[in-house]
Amino acid sequence: MEKLFQPAKLGSTQLSSRVVMAPLTRSRANHESDAPTEMNARYYAQRASAGLIISEASQISPQGKGYPWTPGIYSEEQVAGWKLVTDAIHEQGGKIFIQLWHVGRISHPSLQKGGILPVAPSALKPAGLAFTESGMVEFETPRALDTSEIPGIVEDYRKAAENAMRAGFDGVEIHGANGYLLDQFMRDGSNKRTDDYGGSIENRSRLLLEVVDAICAEIGADKVGVRLSPASSVNDMKDSDPMALFSHVIEALSKRRIAYLHMVEGVTRGPREVEGIDIEKLRSRFEGAYIANNCYDRDLAISAVESGRADFVAFGRPFISNPDLVERLKRNAALAVPDQSTFYGGGEAGYTDYPALED
Repeated sequence: MEKLFQPAKLGSTQLSSRVVMAPLTRSRANHESDAPTEMNARYYAQRASAGLIISEASQISPQGKGYPWTPGIYSEEQVAGWKLVTDAIHEQGGKIFIQLWHVGRISHPSLQKGGILPVAPSALKPAGLAFTESGMVEFETPRALDTSEIPGIVEDYRKAAENAMRAGFDGVEIHGANGYLLDQFMRDGSNKRTDDYGGSIENRSRLLLEVVDAICAEIGADKVGVRLSPASSVNDMKDSDPMALFSHVIEALSKRRIAYLHMVEGVTRGPREVEGIDIEKLRSRFEGAYIANNCYDRDLAISAVESGRADFVAFGRPFISNPDLVERLKRNAALAVPDQSTFYGGGEAGYTDYPALED
């Protein structure tokens, strides 16, 4: 059997295979509390045969929310909702990490408590449109965080990790990718600060590393992963020297001996090769387990793991319509195509109603 489908250890967590279910925002949490429900537990339990499930991104605070009906991990109701999910996964023999999220400026006042402005490293309006309960609208210029507020952000991450452990998760993934708050701080295109969190590469990466240190101290580095997207321009991300920036960040993460680095290789859901970005070189700077992500198919995943270029491979959208994706990949069976109209929001349709092969 190919190495991709063999058991492996990730940090302190034993997995049944090296196939990972990537985080997938589905916007189906309770509309009032942003807590997961029994329906969410059914969805995840159907996919428990993944070696590891990384949950949909979950906001660490009300301020961290950027899309309608996404789950949080800051209230007791949300902890209880996530416990439904983790119990369902564990009953099937699966493992699940939660992805911790603060969207920063990729939000809208209608999604913030009291209708206030979203926050960001600097008061720079991102290009593009915000997804709100009333449809797509223009982003607004965010409020720049005061230096005195930043320790509170770090504490929100630490508390979210503590809550995740109470909810029964096997670990956490820190979302440092795709143009959200931690990524915004790292990139000089979105960070124009002049304090200890702006200017130099060391300063711009400070918040991410403070968050990593706080969470590692809370739950142990062997239960912590970090997701990065060095080549992706999604959510209006730009940097003048991404190779220097991410070389520094990845080396710093390697020294902390976290469980894994989860890398979006290339542009999110786009080209894998990006001029000026050498993913192989960046990957070589991390000494721990490496999860590769972005438009992998069966052959590419098998090759990446067999060659040692990746230790694990994360699949996203194929898991939406193929709850038994690992078995289908093993058999080289045909994959069902997902209905994109049901990706975000709604109920069971396009969520829990995709059949497994045997059905």
